[in-house]
Amino acid sequence: MAIVNLEELQQMRDVDICTVDKNTLRDLKKVRVKKELPVPERVADFIEQIGNPYCFMVGSTVVKLRFKNDGTSCQEAFYGMANAIR
Repeated sequence: MAIVNLEELQQMRDVDICTVDKNTLRDLKKVRVKKELPVPERVADFIEQIGNPYCFMVGSTVVKLRFKNDGTSCQEAFYGMANAIR
C-alpha cells in the first residue's frame, strides 16, 4: 500500500473543484473497503483506491470534502469512517 505524505495530502486538499479534470478523479462507488483489515490499513487502502480523499466522484457528481480548522480533522474523520465499517 502506498503511503501518502503530508505535502501530498495538502496538494490533494487544495484541488480546485471548478477546474479539476473529472477524468482524473475516481468514483467512490467503485471503492471496496476491506473490512478484515485493521483501521490504519483500511484507511491506507481507502486512500490508495480513491486517490484523492478530498476530491472524488460519486457517479457523475464531483465531491469536495472540506474540514473546519477547529473541527474534526481529515485523519479523525477517515479513521472514524473506517472504524464504523465492520
